[in-house]
Amino acid sequence: MAQIDAFFKLMNDEGASDLHMVAEQQPVLRIRGDMERVKFKKMNNEELKTMLYEICPEDRLKTFEETGDVDFAYEIPGLARYRCNYFQQKFGIGAVFREIPSVIMTCEQLGLPKVISRLALLPKGLVLVTGPTGSGKSTTLAAVIDEANRVRKDHIITVEDPIEFVHRSQKCIVNHREVGMHTVGFSAALRGALREDPDIIMVGEMRDLETIALAMEAANTGHLVFGTLHTMNAMKTVDRVIEIFPETQQAQVRSTLADVIRAVISQTLFKRRDIKGRIAALEILIATAGVRNLIREAKTYQLISALQTGKKYGMQTMDDAIMQLLERKIISPEDAYTNAYDKAKFLKYLRQAPSDFTEV
Repeated sequence: MAQIDAFFKLMNDEGASDLHMVAEQQPVLRIRGDMERVKFKKMNNEELKTMLYEICPEDRLKTFEETGDVDFAYEIPGLARYRCNYFQQKFGIGAVFREIPSVIMTCEQLGLPKVISRLALLPKGLVLVTGPTGSGKSTTLAAVIDEANRVRKDHIITVEDPIEFVHRSQKCIVNHREVGMHTVGFSAALRGALREDPDIIMVGEMRDLETIALAMEAANTGHLVFGTLHTMNAMKTVDRVIEIFPETQQAQVRSTLADVIRAVISQTLFKRRDIKGRIAALEILIATAGVRNLIREAKTYQLISALQTGKKYGMQTMDDAIMQLLERKIISPEDAYTNAYDKAKFLKYLRQAPSDFTEV
């Protein structure tokens, strides 16, 4: 048993999402979004380095010592998996660990709208799940992949950096590939995947032009592709995909994206006020014929209207999703106001003036 495993056990017992360990500071847990210090001594750089090096694979240690950053996954059987990031900082080594539950929650258990689970049944196309870091994108995608794994008879390939949720093959065959361990990069894995008879491809992060282009090509050739982007809403997601390409290619990319896109899910995590835990508010854009025409004609600014009028297709705006949670008294008025786009709608729920004077 590694020395650091005791901290992972504490993390699990406290329901923490993240563990921060930095030289010359006490360990810190992120619990329901808040940082809480652990009653433990401050470790110096050498003490912490010894503890952290114990669980890091040798090849990743070499990368860390050469570059000052490294990502990898660590698993404690029967407890959980952990996404690990080591980095160098002013006072020495630092590390952040994100807990990945060993049990994958279903869409129903997560309280996701029914249209989300239906995405797992799509025959082909591109589905994007977006939001800031730590917004629960991986958890939502894992639930959708789990749904496909339970009801379809297909081949699923996931490409991640590192592997987070592990799916055991059920009705589907599931193959996990980790960047840096099983493949040199996302784009290389995607190129290879097209020769591996896949039906569903999940790309952990679409971070560059080549990966986005290959994902769109895969969706355009009859595969169902799921991917994540660090964008804030559906409109910005569409613009980001197009604008990453050179201007001379954007008209063609816009047309291709309009053909392959099936849905854009944008989400934000909220601290619950009714019970311990957090809950996601989701903006859901379904690619109806009207939505595709807006993308094709470069009228993404009108997508908000499509979201507002597309409820019968399962669409909803982020503000509507936040309002539903607020009216059910699941989240606080302050959190609702902070994360809303049209903040005027939420002012009447606040007991006092908002703390962010830049948004008044």
